[in-house]
This record gives sequence, structure tokens and C-alpha cells, in this order.
Amino acid sequence: MTGSARPGSPVLPVPRRTVFEVSQEGAGRRAAGAATRAPPARRRPGLTAVMPKKVDPEARRHEVAEAVFRVTRRDGLEHASLRNVAAEAGLAVGSVRHYSEGQTDIMIFAMRHFVDRVGARLLEHVRDRPGPDASADRHVAAFEAALAELLPLDAERREETEVWLAFTVSARTREELRPYAERLYDQTRELVHKVLAAAERTGVLRNGIDVDTETERLYALVDGLALHSVLQPGRLDAESLRAALRRHLDEIMPRAARR
Repeated sequence: MTGSARPGSPVLPVPRRTVFEVSQEGAGRRAAGAATRAPPARRRPGLTAVMPKKVDPEARRHEVAEAVFRVTRRDGLEHASLRNVAAEAGLAVGSVRHYSEGQTDIMIFAMRHFVDRVGARLLEHVRDRPGPDASADRHVAAFEAALAELLPLDAERREETEVWLAFTVSARTREELRPYAERLYDQTRELVHKVLAAAERTGVLRNGIDVDTETERLYALVDGLALHSVLQPGRLDAESLRAALRRHLDEIMPRAARR
């Protein structure tokens, strides 16, 4: 009996559903739910998932900077646009834009790479410099090797000198580049000054030479040799550049002063 039955009313038996009927009803509900669900995605035959390629940031940075160098040497710095540099490097423009937003940024980026390249070679000379007990001739040879890094004596240094010249000339009329050109000038001058100061400490510099004045003189020599070699490549080869530098060092670091 149920709580809703009235007193005195006959109680009718409730028909029981068979197990078959219940199972059929459940199957119907499951079928309706399955119909509303999206079918699972099927992978087309022959296609495999492609994982994104890992990029070495330092290698990509080097790749972009080298492309800037090539475009600048071949077509001039004014043509080193994002699109041209990307095409030269075989990259999408977006990959180059990661390092710069426009031509000014890309020139600054290239010159920073230039400073890093030269600086890395100069650090090698610092690590390999002779010890305090080395002969005076070895010290002079080390000074010459360090200064020679500023001369276009091979393909790599010639490329750097040509890009440096293009950047310096452009900075003369582009105010936004001028601070970077001045910084590059100061860093190079500082290198020359350090070489002369070290020569004075080791006792190979001629007596009476003022290091500050000689810094300007030696820097002007190295700068002039690099400039003439780039502008007149058929007149000053690597041996001529080395000979001119060595002759000057022999004047300010004479063998008589090498003790």
C-alpha cells in the first residue's frame, strides 16, 4: 500500500516492468546522449603531428647579424631593411623583427654584434699574453697582434671594417646613430691606450713618450690604414698593413728600450 491511498478504496496492484523493458529504456537514453556528442576527431592517413623546431637564440642572432653584414657590404647600409635582411638570411620577417623594429634598430644590432666579434678575439690575446718573465720581444709581438685585430688583414676583418665604415658614415648625418658611433670610437681608443700603457709598464715603450698623446697618434694610424685599405683594396694588402704597423711600433718601442 502507498501513503496516498484513501481509506476504504481498493488497492490496485502496480504492474512491474520486466528487466528487459528497463534495459531497453536505458539503452535508448544512452543512444540519445551519444547522438548529441561530437564524434572523435580522426587523423587523416599519412599525416603526423609536427613538433615546433627548437631555435638556438645565439645561433639565430649570429645568423641575422651576418645577413646584415652581407647586405651592407653588397648594397649599402641604407638597403639593410627588415625585409632585405630576412630574405638574405632565408627567414621570415617576423624572425628578424624579434631583434629589431626598424632599420635603425637593425644597424645598432649589427654594430653590437661587430663589437662582440672583435671583443672576443681581443680577449684571446689577453688570455694568451706573455707572463712577467717573458722577453721584451714577446711583449712587443703581443702588442702588435692585439692592434692588428683592428686592421682588415683577412676576409672576416675586412668585412667588419667595411660595415664599420658604412655605420660611421651613416652616423654623421643620422643623429640617432651618433651615440653608438661615439661609443665605438671610445672603445677602440681605449684599446689602443691600454696597449700603450701596458708597453710602458713592461719597459718597452721609448722614454719620454706621453701615453695619451701617442694614443691619438697610433689610433689615427690604425684608423687611416683600415680606411685606405677598404677604399683602395688594390693598393694596401695585408702585408703592407702589417709592415706599416710594425714600422711604427719599432719607432715607439725600439729594441734599445727592450730590456
